[in-house]
Amino acid sequence: MRTGGCQCGELRYESAGEPLALYVCHCRECQRQSASAFGMSLQVPSAGLRVTQGHPKFWSRPADSGRRVKCVFCPHCGSRLWHERDGPAETLTIKAGSLDEPVDFSTAIHIWTSRKLPGMVIPADAQQFLQEPD
Repeated sequence: MRTGGCQCGELRYESAGEPLALYVCHCRECQRQSASAFGMSLQVPSAGLRVTQGHPKFWSRPADSGRRVKCVFCPHCGSRLWHERDGPAETLTIKAGSLDEPVDFSTAIHIWTSRKLPGMVIPADAQQFLQEPD
């Protein structure tokens, strides 16, 4: 069981089930959302996520893939907590920085490397994709 929450502590969640992957996304949207060089997303089973405190807000945006992404955030501090696909989906991606326990970055899959910042060095042994994998 993983637990996490927003920056101000108003919204808390837990996630059961084994993670499927940790993605480090170098797309411009993740750079803007994180105000950093990349975003980190832990892919987990949708059925295992449960809000334990507070009431999240949602907004939807188009993804580079053409699908729509439902973004979940705290209405008090604005922290992004997870992303879902619009419509039914078996998985969602938790924003890894919102987890109480840090993730193991050594097995991360780097996506949208075609948009990484100049000077950003990705480990040579890391799995990499120029865009989003299928």
